[in-house]
Amino acid sequence: MAETHPPRVLIPTGFGLNCERETDLACRMVGFETDLVHISDLSAGKATLSDYGMVVIIGGFSFGDHLGAGKVLSIRLLNTLPEPLAAFVDGGGLLLGICNGFQTLAKMRLLPRLDGDDTQTVTVTGNERGCFHDGWVTVAGDPDSRCIFTRGLERLDLPVRHGEGRVVTTSPELRSRLVEEGLAPLYYIDPQGERTEEFPHNPNGSPDGIAGLCDTTGRVFGMMPHPEAYHSPLLHPQWPRQKREGTLPAEGPGLIIFRNAFDYLTGT
Repeated sequence: MAETHPPRVLIPTGFGLNCERETDLACRMVGFETDLVHISDLSAGKATLSDYGMVVIIGGFSFGDHLGAGKVLSIRLLNTLPEPLAAFVDGGGLLLGICNGFQTLAKMRLLPRLDGDDTQTVTVTGNERGCFHDGWVTVAGDPDSRCIFTRGLERLDLPVRHGEGRVVTTSPELRSRLVEEGLAPLYYIDPQGERTEEFPHNPNGSPDGIAGLCDTTGRVFGMMPHPEAYHSPLLHPQWPRQKREGTLPAEGPGLIIFRNAFDYLTGT
């Protein structure tokens, strides 16, 4: 009987990206094998995208957020890896962008790619209040979305830490279409469980409470909150109260994003 290996995840690093350790840990906790590869080595062809089931573009401040968050990284990836990236996405690979990674995917025109259109119709820009926000939010998933990563996600607390997280579309009609077609599968909710644009429940003022976007295949997904930063239940600021009340989760709830990807790639 042939030996089978877990699917592999590629995590590009360097140039201001700084969430590689927790992302690597979250991926390995759900069963992935991982490789951390510096962007320069990736651009030089020292890693082959087709060897991986998923690529995670992590959070941080790539290239110091010069020209806008994720802009320089998007230019670099588009200019050094255009064919491998296109082949990876079109060939069935999973592409996840978290925070700076989401900003990068939007500027790379990989989200939402409606009707095969690869022009940029969405960006992720400065928070409505004009300042960086570091805190916790509650998000919910659209149960009717085709997004691979948010399957079964109902209500989830996650940390956020960004100054440019507001999702902006080229028109209100496009934004409405994204919501209606399940391409905005993750959204901020208030304590009553409703979509919200109000601070601090929505930390950046994204219209319709949009916290993440996927493409029409559901395999490319970008999100502003950090699921990798909630890989342990003890990372929640209220874990002592949860423990006293008997509501402390057995594992970090943020792992659902990574486990959904693992289950999809392994057919489980």
